[in-house]
Amino acid sequence: MAEPPSLPLKENKLAKGTFAVAGIMSTLVIYGILQEKIMRVPYGPQKEYFTFSLFLVFCNRITTSAVSAGVLLASKKALDPVAPLYKYCVVSVSNILTTTCQYEALKYVSFPVQTLAKCAKMIPVMIWGTIIMQKKYKGQDYLVAFLVTLGCSLFILYQAAGDISPFNRGRESTVWGVSLMIGYLGFDGFTSTFQDKLFKGYDMEIHNQIFYTTVCSCLLSFIGLILQGNLLMAIDFVSRHHDCFFDIALLSTVATASQFFISYTIRTFGALTFATIMTTRQLVSILLSCLWFGHPLSWEQCIGAVIVFGSLYARTFLKTKQKPPSLEMTETRASGPS
Repeated sequence: MAEPPSLPLKENKLAKGTFAVAGIMSTLVIYGILQEKIMRVPYGPQKEYFTFSLFLVFCNRITTSAVSAGVLLASKKALDPVAPLYKYCVVSVSNILTTTCQYEALKYVSFPVQTLAKCAKMIPVMIWGTIIMQKKYKGQDYLVAFLVTLGCSLFILYQAAGDISPFNRGRESTVWGVSLMIGYLGFDGFTSTFQDKLFKGYDMEIHNQIFYTTVCSCLLSFIGLILQGNLLMAIDFVSRHHDCFFDIALLSTVATASQFFISYTIRTFGALTFATIMTTRQLVSILLSCLWFGHPLSWEQCIGAVIVFGSLYARTFLKTKQKPPSLEMTETRASGPS
């Protein structure tokens, strides 16, 4: 009896789905663990902490720009800019501020707190979407945004007493860490919304935008390191601590690799599937961070996490394929892992 023709298609889709999930989960979970290790774990017998956030941005972006240029050349696509260069620079500046706030915040708040707080990016995305693209969102989106904010607030307010950052010196430092996370959310929301506007306004291939955005980021972060006087200090640190150099190289590699899997997943399965995978990845990252670095969780934080992830999963599964993508597509345009 002949095999149903739909079976190979299902097997092919399953293989592609497994490839996408494994790629995103592995690269971004490793990325999250390395972020915390580099910024919060001391190196060497003198217990020195790596404090040069902008250097991490520079390394990540120079790796991504090199790979994206290689992809464009290999596919015989033009390297010419599709949009005016200043628009790439706007995305680049916003993205640098996003990533810097993210790394700096790890000095003052734990990785589980930071990861869960990232779920609240729906709110700035909705605000910027309304301002920049005149989008209108439904009541369901506002309800989920409220529940996610409530859960994140519980998680942050009830941070366990034993989970103190080595850089934390009291309440003022915690407030500064939360302020950095608010800055991260605001800049990240603007970045993804402005990227979405570029994709809609120009016939732009994703690697074209990644290349020009990351090249601008390389130049800006390099200038920033020079002005801060941190470039030679960062190079001296990694030259003295080879394990730190390896961690940064691996961080840049998995950050770049994640871009391929993110683009592949959105193109093959759409934004809804990608949103579900990313929510799962954040949950796994929190659990692994708690196990690996010994972060204690209070019962209030557990309730907050349940509210956040329950709301996100409910929102994802309630969406129908016939519904035009709005919020998810804006959220998935980010030019780097978060």
